[in-house]
Amino acid sequence: MTEQTETLPAAPLPDVRLRVPTHEDAFTWHRLFDDPEVMEFHGGAPAELSVYEELTARQRRHDAERGYCLWTLLDDAGAPVGFTGAQPWSRPWGPAGEIEIGWRLGRASWGKGYATAAASATIERLRAAGVPSVVAMVDAGNERSIAVTRRLGMVLGETFTTPEPPGGDGSRRVAYCFRLTL
Repeated sequence: MTEQTETLPAAPLPDVRLRVPTHEDAFTWHRLFDDPEVMEFHGGAPAELSVYEELTARQRRHDAERGYCLWTLLDDAGAPVGFTGAQPWSRPWGPAGEIEIGWRLGRASWGKGYATAAASATIERLRAAGVPSVVAMVDAGNERSIAVTRRLGMVLGETFTTPEPPGGDGSRRVAYCFRLTL
């Protein structure tokens, strides 16, 4: 008798909505991301409220000018759980001039499929806006985000070592650049 393995269908993705961030979302993002685990791959420490106020204002401009931004991610009940979307890569190292897709969720929303569902919706919006391709820059240790890139069909392109951060503590990181042609 041969052993057969059964492949179970993937769980359906949750329903999500994306909206242009409001000024009030700065407070929500600050609260959702005020967690060292959430910020582990984003500088390590929670950011000040002013960072999110500037970020949400910039995203409103991006949406008005480009038709895409980092949108506030709402769960099926309409509650904000994080953000996902795309914006031009702004750092002097890495995939300069390319459009980066990204996501960040509050820890209570991890492991529920929100990042994949929202990133898939983002890809559809980017296609409609005429964006030809995207990248996702992911810290080499961020297994959750690497898994999302794989579910999206992205492929590993380049590997970068981040520049030394200000202060000279030598904590450079390895970052993977995943790519997807739309």
